[in-house]
Amino acid sequence: MNEVTARPAGVRSSHRRPAKRRSLVGWLFVLPALAFYAVFVLRPIALTFQYSLYEWDGIGPSTWAGPANYGKVFTDPDLFDSLVNAFQLIVFFSAVPVALGLAAAATIRRIAASRLALVARTVLFLPQVIPLVAAGIAWSWLLASTGVINQLLELVGLGGITRAWLGDFSTALPAVGMIGAWVLLGLCTLLLLAGMSKIDPSLYEAARLDGAGAWREFVSITVPSLRQEIAVCVTVTVIAALASFDIIYISTQGGPGNTTMVPGLQIYYLAFSEREVGTASALAMVLMVLVIACAFPIQWFAKDGER
Repeated sequence: MNEVTARPAGVRSSHRRPAKRRSLVGWLFVLPALAFYAVFVLRPIALTFQYSLYEWDGIGPSTWAGPANYGKVFTDPDLFDSLVNAFQLIVFFSAVPVALGLAAAATIRRIAASRLALVARTVLFLPQVIPLVAAGIAWSWLLASTGVINQLLELVGLGGITRAWLGDFSTALPAVGMIGAWVLLGLCTLLLLAGMSKIDPSLYEAARLDGAGAWREFVSITVPSLRQEIAVCVTVTVIAALASFDIIYISTQGGPGNTTMVPGLQIYYLAFSEREVGTASALAMVLMVLVIACAFPIQWFAKDGER
């Protein structure tokens, strides 16, 4: 009995050694990526948090400020309004492209065998290839007071509503939001199209046999089957809205007034123009927390739906 019981223990111990070696080898492969991540991601975050606790102009000596910089983020109207503007942009950067992307993907899927589907995919994805700086410049021309948009409105008899869309206090933020929606629409459409390709066609056939129309198929089969893809689209677009910078910097530079000022642009101005590195760092930390706070529930909702 002793020999019989001793043998499995020896076998188990011999199996553990290769497993430990494989684990060690795996960690050795991962180590360069972890080191890169620690140096270029975790260390800058730690330094930003450290700077956020000081009053510093980026050159001279710093003085301890504690949480005062964080208090300024929420009490200074200009800083707080930039956060509000970023959340308003979520409607344009996220809700609009995801909703239109669903409609476009469903339409392209129905005409997948035609050449028009290939053309539509290419045209919709084109904004992802164009540099955002070039896109911002092009849209600035289009939305100018003498731009193509106003010329078309005058051509159809709507000259009374023409204006400098990016220079008007009431339309600047929605105009910037529509530029962002245009940029992100193609990405959302292709992600959702990829998700639709994995849906079992027999589900649609069964729905048609039961008398379901196109809308019922879309609501009952397509949308529930795209839970993961929709979550990815929403996560990416929400982060793009909260961390927006380049399109706004090129098209409006935060104006008119501060109507299109967003945290990314405000951080840039605070750090490099006003030399308030501590306040800029505090706003950056608040922005990072907001991004994480918005992204985690979306991912949790997507995973919870799979159970």
